[in-house]
Amino acid sequence: FWLKRVVLSLHRPPPGSGSALHRPGDPFQEAMDEEYDVCVCGTGLKECILSGLLSVHGKKVLHLDRNNYYGGDCASLNITNLWEKFRPGTQPPKELGANRDWNVDLIPKFIMASGDLVKILLKTKVSRYLEWKSCDGSYVYQFQEAGFFSSQKYIHKVPATAQDGLKSPLMGMLEKPRFINFAQFIMGWEDDKPDTQQGINKDRHTMAQVYSKFGLQESTTDFIGHAVALHVNDDYLGKACGPTIQKCKLYLNSVMQYGGSPFLYPIYGLGGLPEGFSRLSAIHRGTYMLNKPVDGLAYDNAGKVCGVKSHDESGKEEVAKCKMVICDPSYAGEAKTKVVGKVVRSICILGEPIPHTKNKEGGPALSCQIILPQKQLKRQNDIYVMMVSWAHCIAAKDKYVAIVSTVVETADPEKELEPAYKLLGTVLEKFVDVSDVHVPVDDGTADQVFVSASYDPTSHFEDASKEVLAMWKRITGEDLDLTVVPDEEDQ
Repeated sequence: FWLKRVVLSLHRPPPGSGSALHRPGDPFQEAMDEEYDVCVCGTGLKECILSGLLSVHGKKVLHLDRNNYYGGDCASLNITNLWEKFRPGTQPPKELGANRDWNVDLIPKFIMASGDLVKILLKTKVSRYLEWKSCDGSYVYQFQEAGFFSSQKYIHKVPATAQDGLKSPLMGMLEKPRFINFAQFIMGWEDDKPDTQQGINKDRHTMAQVYSKFGLQESTTDFIGHAVALHVNDDYLGKACGPTIQKCKLYLNSVMQYGGSPFLYPIYGLGGLPEGFSRLSAIHRGTYMLNKPVDGLAYDNAGKVCGVKSHDESGKEEVAKCKMVICDPSYAGEAKTKVVGKVVRSICILGEPIPHTKNKEGGPALSCQIILPQKQLKRQNDIYVMMVSWAHCIAAKDKYVAIVSTVVETADPEKELEPAYKLLGTVLEKFVDVSDVHVPVDDGTADQVFVSASYDPTSHFEDASKEVLAMWKRITGEDLDLTVVPDEEDQ
């Protein structure tokens, strides 16, 4: 019976189909009449990870989404739906190909090869539902004027090894040995082994002091902080160095997994990630309802959440009883979130790879990341470029999709992206979206409503993964065990 309920809810028809699904004895009606340990609202990646994990840990989970597709704000759209979202009433050019050729992620991000999200995928075995392709390269923006033997350059491959450092034009001959010493220090660092730390105290010394110890120039620390440690601004310089050392080590370890770049991207786009965790939840008796309106949350006299309000097709109110709610900001209500800024994202369809980006063999890159550090542009926040392509089965043959994003700082958000646009070459089509950044106003423990934050403009999932782990600890009181038993994958 539970399997029938899951299958039906996964294939619920779209609005306006005329199907009367809430008839007596129907699985949807019976599902709303039950009581759950957790109701999850929204099928974004963070919500789907938590839904899957809680189901695996024996919780009875109901997962709702007002949309008739997975992913929420980070959904993948075909070419027709992309046009419908940004240019309603118009059709995409026929030369762009068929819907089956396109899976455009609205909020695309790369996945760090040795990062927390990969550990979660391996621990839960959701990785078996997906195929992966490594990113061809990671680049950083740093303008260099033309010389006698070279033309002017704007982007440079991020050096991730001692060998890369020796060849990198980002540093002069005297700076390269200092960078290599720093890279070796990072790779050798162990938190519990003082003899690896060269007198650095991870809690007492700032990252600026660490850079000073190795005599690194400002231009070098700029790409280390933003393109290796992946900080979004320079605030980290005055803070304890421990977290940044770990970020650098994670980057270098991830590069060693595949070489060339630390990042991975799933074939067919990111839409497979929330679907994979949804499948995990369904296997462990989770119930899913797509295209289900959510009208609000119900609270008891003590102020704790006790249900999720909805209604059937006749307008009759329904309440799914629960002890806890997990949701994205769009379901939480104004009292549970606050706006802390805006993000601008621009989806650009290209007919060629981004100029001057290369794969390991020296050919044009089929995927890449470019980070434009704030200091290079005299901004407060970095600008990010992420490009994937037909090679990942997300675009028609010989087409590329680049997404440019940043935190909004002015009254003209798209103009802020111009330095990145200049790097892309010819843009065939462009779709711009400006959205509020919502964060929860509390940790959710008092009323048992746990709200995730909006997605940031970065081109990777590391911060989102850390948020999931932090939410898990608040929800369960324990750290998530990410240890993978060697033979666990084969069981």
